[in-house]
Amino acid sequence: MSVMVPYRPEHLEMARSLVLETEAAAGLAPVDVEKFWADDAIANADPFGTNIPQVAMGAQLTYECVYAELGMEENFWRYEQDDAWRVATNRAYNDIAQSIVGRRLLPEEPVDPARQYPPMKGLHDVFEARNVWKDQSWWLTQSAQTEDELKALLDRVEARLEAPGGLRDFLLPEGWDEVRERLLPQGVKPDLYRHQRGPVTFATSIYGSENLLFLIMENPQLASRFSNLILRAMLAVARVTDEEAGYTPETAPHGFSFADDNSCLLKPDMYELFGYPVLKGVFERYSPNPGDMRYQHSDSAMGHILPLLATLNMTGLNLGPTVLASKIREHLPHAVIYGQLAPFTYMRNDSENIVLEFLRDFEMTRDSRGLVFATAGSINNGTRLTSMRLVMAAIQRYGRYT
Repeated sequence: MSVMVPYRPEHLEMARSLVLETEAAAGLAPVDVEKFWADDAIANADPFGTNIPQVAMGAQLTYECVYAELGMEENFWRYEQDDAWRVATNRAYNDIAQSIVGRRLLPEEPVDPARQYPPMKGLHDVFEARNVWKDQSWWLTQSAQTEDELKALLDRVEARLEAPGGLRDFLLPEGWDEVRERLLPQGVKPDLYRHQRGPVTFATSIYGSENLLFLIMENPQLASRFSNLILRAMLAVARVTDEEAGYTPETAPHGFSFADDNSCLLKPDMYELFGYPVLKGVFERYSPNPGDMRYQHSDSAMGHILPLLATLNMTGLNLGPTVLASKIREHLPHAVIYGQLAPFTYMRNDSENIVLEFLRDFEMTRDSRGLVFATAGSINNGTRLTSMRLVMAAIQRYGRYT
């Protein structure tokens, strides 16, 4: 098996039974598609709901999966830059998706340049890191190599934050005001800043992974300053986007999410010093109410910091495949679990293990509910629509609450 899956003997029998039926039907798993999506809408509306009919589905395929399905070479740059090609590719993919899973999964609307704001700078610009395209993805360049360089960088960040007018002039491009004056009356608002590469992952990009580890261990005072300035800069960036969209601190929408894969690198005491204060400060500002989104994605083995995340009253978690649903639920009884299907199980279209991992997770959360069955990490190219249909069949056959 691709993952160490705790399962009962009857689970293996159940999985093999569904896989055999799927193979006998030319790879199309047996599922009442119309009923599935109707039930799924109820389940996803409130995964903890006492009357939901089945486990909520979160393993819908994404744009990254178009290449294997359509027999094309990966070209994420063209997908991002060539809008006409993106739309045509999505339509071709959706034609297949409609026939297999009963849904058109990807957007087919072209981007209207006349209704777009020019891009503003981001947190990485505040910390002087360049975002470069490499190996089919964007990567941040390191902007400090030594402690002296980090101190100087933090001095410059602090100066930007304390400049007259704050970060607005730094973040907004030339011509922004004219575009805003034209679009706001049309009801087109700029995007709000409600998601960020988590503090540990961000800091390792800015300063390097080993550098950050040694910094926290050997110079905790400077590490704390680094962490505090990440928090201050995040709140400043968010304040600018709120105001440009016409919100006040009282009317700005709540909710914030992080993606912090590298949080697994820090021991709990190290994370408490560096990463935790950033999440705590952001959530206190943007997620102060019980129902506000407080979400973290970390597709890594970071179960050791779950006790700390529990004190933040997280409402949603998407963690690495080695962090079992039962362990998450032990620490966070009220958080929705988005997982725990291993992305490589899905990507390899490993039918038996796809079903086994669902049966494992359902058993671990059946009594508590709150499971959205999704990949524990990103969905990757190679994952086929027939595997998504198999997940739907497993949920419909074995994941019923009523």
